[in-house]
Amino acid sequence: MKKATTIEQQIEILRSRGMTIDVSEEKAKEVLLDIGYFKLGFYCFPFEKDYPRKENRSHEYKSGTKFSDVINLYYLDVNLRYLLTKYINRIEVNFRTKVIYEVSLSYPNSNTWFVDPTVMDKSYIDKFDTKVYNDTFKNNNVIKLHHKKYINDKYAPAWKTMEFVTFGGVLNVLRNLKDPSVKQKISNHFGIGSISVLENYIESIVKIRNVCAHSTALFDFTLPKSLKKGPALKITQSNKNQLQSVIRVVLFILGKISVNRKVDLEKEITGLFDEYKNDKTIRCIIENCIGYSFAE
Repeated sequence: MKKATTIEQQIEILRSRGMTIDVSEEKAKEVLLDIGYFKLGFYCFPFEKDYPRKENRSHEYKSGTKFSDVINLYYLDVNLRYLLTKYINRIEVNFRTKVIYEVSLSYPNSNTWFVDPTVMDKSYIDKFDTKVYNDTFKNNNVIKLHHKKYINDKYAPAWKTMEFVTFGGVLNVLRNLKDPSVKQKISNHFGIGSISVLENYIESIVKIRNVCAHSTALFDFTLPKSLKKGPALKITQSNKNQLQSVIRVVLFILGKISVNRKVDLEKEITGLFDEYKNDKTIRCIIENCIGYSFAE
């Protein structure tokens, strides 16, 4: 059975596995107390001799591995997550608005169209009360006030209800709409002719958003479901699951919302990665794990 270790023991473990602690003892302790030994392990992983193998790892580090390299990778990841979170939030708000707008206008006599069997797939409606409109959801102040005022309403109208559905939940609404012409109207807002491509793009953005929201390591993220061919980028065997490809999708969707914000994100990502342009160790990870190509 594994036991908890002290900060001093953690530092010695890193040393015994071949990592050079190239900062002061006090700084190393500060970092480990701040980030945590377990979380830091995700950023040590690319420096292991067994990388990227996850089974039966020796946890021994490659020759020349430095503690400062791990910290640099950690803060690159933190800054990338913060950056993407800001712009993905813009996409989430816009996507939600477009879904609410187009569906509500298409069914003006059904203000709770999300449980209307003529609008939504039956499987979605059957699970709506438990998966979405449960006691926790109804405890939201806006929803609670609606029901206090309109005591006979089983549900608040779509423009209230959908505002508090998760990003992934709004994508699920799109997927369960019965009328493909309504889906197409939403897809057209983003310059995408194929509904399945829009769903695939939004799903990939939701995945990244969730990684960012939970402060999980992002630099070596790979999509569980490959990106489809579409207008955001040319899909190849090597890039169809890469983080950089999802970033290209984010840029494409963002450009349909605001060209200025797309330009801002491009500049900020380039600026962030360029900070490590001359750092061979981190640059290699950016190129090989993230899939980003530096301009020469």
